[in-house]
Amino acid sequence: MILLIRRIAVLCVIGAALAACGGPGTSLRPAPHSAPLPAPPSSAARPVTLAPAPEGLTPVFTKATTRERVLALTFDADQDADAGPRTAAAGGRIGLPRLVGALRDLKVPATVFMTGRWADENHQEARAIGRDPLFEVAGRSYGESSSAGDCEGLPVLPAKTMRSDVERTFTAIRTAGVPRPMPYFRFPGGCHDTLALRAIGSLGVTAVQWDVTAGDAPATDAASAVRQVVDGVRPGSVVALHGTGGSAAQSEQVVRAVVPELRGRGYRFVKVSELIRMSGVRR
Repeated sequence: MILLIRRIAVLCVIGAALAACGGPGTSLRPAPHSAPLPAPPSSAARPVTLAPAPEGLTPVFTKATTRERVLALTFDADQDADAGPRTAAAGGRIGLPRLVGALRDLKVPATVFMTGRWADENHQEARAIGRDPLFEVAGRSYGESSSAGDCEGLPVLPAKTMRSDVERTFTAIRTAGVPRPMPYFRFPGGCHDTLALRAIGSLGVTAVQWDVTAGDAPATDAASAVRQVVDGVRPGSVVALHGTGGSAAQSEQVVRAVVPELRGRGYRFVKVSELIRMSGVRR
């Protein structure tokens, strides 16, 4: 009798526990369409941006102010004016895969600035770069348009469309499969003025310039480009290189030459986000 009572008590406890978890009929299996809740935001995981500039202007970052021997390699992924899906599909003519391979071989982190059009026409490459922890992805204009009048012969983007153009770019990057593009933006040609900085000021992005460039190949031979980078870098430098079009092959050669040279001089390669984290007032 006592044994029977004990068994009944145990069953009651189990039944109460099940009821507390959801009442009669509750299944221990997860709901077929349930999705995990997003992890709570972590301040360490949030991308660092510079504090807004006065009068609502977009803050501009050119290099870090530091004595530490660090620098960031950055690459522009943009579509040539005459390039379309057929050119993009050729891969080698666009050039980024071999360059990305060199960075992976050498274990060099980098920041890639994509135009929206390039992301739209190169989903596979954009996704692979954006999901590789070695890299971070940021935006340019949707096409390759100047935000400040005459700039290297680029078509001029009207001020009233600058904000929507940037938004379109980041939408294209996310659609291509990049889960977390960084809130950084590079003006094509580096050209901008107060009007442009104000036009995108409310987007919360940091405009990223550079203090070292190897120029646009094939106008400069690879050896000269390598020397330009090696001689130009300083602690905190941002180096701008092209990853697509005619510049891609040269950029790969530059990477393979300058990385061991600069590492031998005590330099460490980081992403732009780390340089910004070192720099001034931030949010």
